[in-house]
Amino acid sequence: CNGLPASFVGAMAIADLVKSTLGPKGMDKILQSTGRGRSVTVTNDGATILKSLHIDNPAAKVLVDISKVQDDEVGDGTTSVVVLAGELLREAEKLVNMKIHPMTIIAGYRMAAECARNALLQKTMDNKDNTDKFRSDLMNIAMTTLSSKILSQDKEYFAELAVDAVLRLKGSTNLESIQILKKPGGSLKDSFLDEGFILDKKIGLGQPKRIENANILVANTAMDTDKVKIYGARVRVDSMSKVADIEAAEKQKMREKVEKIIGHGINCFVNRQLIYNFPEELFADAGILAVEHADFEGIERLALVTGGDIASTFDNPESVKLGHCKLIEEIMIGEDRLIHFSGVAMGQACTIVLRGASEHVLDEAERSLHDALCVLSQTVNDTRVIFGGGWPEMVMSKEVDELARRTPGKKSHAIDAFSRALQAIPTIIADNAGLDSAELISQLRAEHHKENSTVGIDVISGGLGDMQKRGICEAFKVKQAIVLSATEAAEMILRVDEIITCAPRRREDRM
Repeated sequence: CNGLPASFVGAMAIADLVKSTLGPKGMDKILQSTGRGRSVTVTNDGATILKSLHIDNPAAKVLVDISKVQDDEVGDGTTSVVVLAGELLREAEKLVNMKIHPMTIIAGYRMAAECARNALLQKTMDNKDNTDKFRSDLMNIAMTTLSSKILSQDKEYFAELAVDAVLRLKGSTNLESIQILKKPGGSLKDSFLDEGFILDKKIGLGQPKRIENANILVANTAMDTDKVKIYGARVRVDSMSKVADIEAAEKQKMREKVEKIIGHGINCFVNRQLIYNFPEELFADAGILAVEHADFEGIERLALVTGGDIASTFDNPESVKLGHCKLIEEIMIGEDRLIHFSGVAMGQACTIVLRGASEHVLDEAERSLHDALCVLSQTVNDTRVIFGGGWPEMVMSKEVDELARRTPGKKSHAIDAFSRALQAIPTIIADNAGLDSAELISQLRAEHHKENSTVGIDVISGGLGDMQKRGICEAFKVKQAIVLSATEAAEMILRVDEIITCAPRRREDRM
């Protein structure tokens, strides 16, 4: 059976690559692209690292895939998934060398995964009825998620930001209404959460800088037709004054369009395309704030937040939904001027403004914050919480071990292997922190044989610590996704006995 190793080796190499980013003391990677521009990313996020790898090994691609899915599904735990799958394969390789059939191993892994999930289910805590307790759970989860990222220095501050932002969503997992604006300058501590919506644009000339009780029309239309633009048409005129007449007619058309827009009874007009000086002048005369060239994401989000529609024709004003907000004003962040909409119709909306030393720091901070937001929004829906710091792995490993003792036949070897693979995660967390992992894990295992132990690895003090006192929590949903995805990925790679290179599909010659 020579086919197995090739698929295993690739997958294990990938797991070893991201292994060092696991845990609070995990290191970051610099990704340098081979394309033009040689762009550099500094990141700790497993999914980001794997997404940008150039991989030939097909089995490794499966691992990259699960980390992506984990990122989309729950947002965090991307590294853990890959590491766990890699460990399961490493254990499986030993079993295959002992002449145990891959299908037997898969059956054992299946049983073990089910058992592990049930073990966790019994240990979950759920505080959704008690809001203060639930909020502190969320804070703990956010701090645990952020502690392995660049934001770990100010994790209390950012956890507070993330929890506030997510609680405003009131249970929807739509993160679109949380906008993250990155402004270089200042330090990470200067970041803040702003209720309302900030559009990264300047206010036009001669227009009101502040509007209360605004009615906003969000549009995507061309406001630049006050010059003759008849492409490819030849207009023969007998004197220059006729051209002036044509231009005047164009201007008249524009003026009518603007009057139609003003007829909606609005005092703020946000357009996605550019607005020429003539219509801008008209808007300024009417006392309407006109914003041109708003970026597309900004527009969609603005329409969503203020409760308006994006309009492109203005003939029947009664069918267009206008957006509303209490106050529009210009604010300064660093040196940039931005437009701030506060008191918007959709109360869930808010903007997180990140400040930081450089673009790279900001990008990484945004990724870390996004992870935290994803996890929190999932937790608000599924309120079950478990401890972190290697505690859930040990709980699962203990239960799986007992299952292995009860199971007759060759499967028990596979179940045993699963329990060893689970223990690999706390081992790696300890290794990354430079602690003596073998010693710590054996102590941890002994602790967990007592009933209802809440002991895990405390990398800050460098020993075992009580997870309940330290407030190290994780969302149950994340852990469950990690165990199930990793098992399925390992299973998929185990089923492969050889890798065949195919010819590309040829087009049939059509006669």
